[in-house]
Amino acid sequence: MNISLKCFGDLSKRYDCGYETETSIDARDGTTAAGIARDLGIPASDVKIVFVNGKITDGNQTLGDGDRIALAPATGGM
Repeated sequence: MNISLKCFGDLSKRYDCGYETETSIDARDGTTAAGIARDLGIPASDVKIVFVNGKITDGNQTLGDGDRIALAPATGGM
């Protein structure tokens, strides 16, 4: 299944994902946003907010084909 990923803040500089354009990921059925981050080498401690299809989630729900995820780090007072 195909998932679109964006990363914000310093995540876009430190890992293989950006914020200007979505990165297309061929994910296996049953994967989660947290699983995708882990597969990309992004530690859970580096991610403060996970969006799935524009809504804040805990990142542990099962994703579906065409879902869009975004990862944001802790910044400022977050």
